[in-house]
Amino acid sequence: MKKSLVVAACALLMSGTLVAQDYKGKGRQNGTVFDQDGKPLEGVRVKLFCVKAEGGYEVKTDKDGRWLGAWMRSGTWNVDFEKAGYAPVKKSLEITEAGKNPDIKIAMQKVEGLVATDELKAGLVSANQLFDQKNYPAAIDAYNAVLAKFPDAYILWQNVGNCFFAQEQYDKAVEAYARVLEKDPNNREATLLTGNCYANLGDKDKAMEWYGKIQFEKISDPTVLYNIGTNFYNLSKFEDALKYYQRSVDINKDFLDGLYQLGLTYTTLTRTPEAVAVFERYLKLDPDSPRAGQVKGFLDYLRKK
Repeated sequence: MKKSLVVAACALLMSGTLVAQDYKGKGRQNGTVFDQDGKPLEGVRVKLFCVKAEGGYEVKTDKDGRWLGAWMRSGTWNVDFEKAGYAPVKKSLEITEAGKNPDIKIAMQKVEGLVATDELKAGLVSANQLFDQKNYPAAIDAYNAVLAKFPDAYILWQNVGNCFFAQEQYDKAVEAYARVLEKDPNNREATLLTGNCYANLGDKDKAMEWYGKIQFEKISDPTVLYNIGTNFYNLSKFEDALKYYQRSVDINKDFLDGLYQLGLTYTTLTRTPEAVAVFERYLKLDPDSPRAGQVKGFLDYLRKK
């Protein structure tokens, strides 16, 4: 019974599609898609849209990067090439049914991050909403569903890792981040997040090993700098911590947590003038909070030295 229901549903979907096939004709269009290095790209979605008929269909490239558009009517066709991780390409072609249409070759450029197609974006929005609602198990299922359909969107493994991280399942988070690093070994965020996992697991040496893979000059997020600095501080590596805290407040001059820790680090290193200057700067931004009371106490102590 269940099988017959599925077949019936498929038949209804197909009948709805066949009604609007005014774009059909006798024309054919062949093409090949390559990456920027000239290697064939498999799995590129080629969306063919007949302007006059206001309809169309899509095909995918094979392992050799080839695709074929068949049964196309004469006229203008818009052709979109989409693949996760590559900048989309749009072309306009004049198709004729009377003779052979010349083959076309397309080069797609790899881009940083994820290029979201409409279908991928819809799945991602749903998964992100579940994450925002803190329904992490459901969000993991949703991200996995997107990845099953768009395996090239490997960066979403980072989202999966973040779900596990939020649930304090750090070992599983490391495994998910590793899926990103398999494809992009120099991914700074996945490297940092892996370090954070080990820090939360209490393996500080392993955490610092991962943090050490990130070039200091390339970190521009104050929170990231603060977190790395704090791990150095907890390991009593105060000079290293100082460097990260200082950069965090250079980037965000109102970063209270960074200023507070920077002042503490200068105090620990007995660099009293610098500590006083930082704590005074802190109080200009936050004069009345409970932590401001602590800072005033530090200043009273330091000024008496």
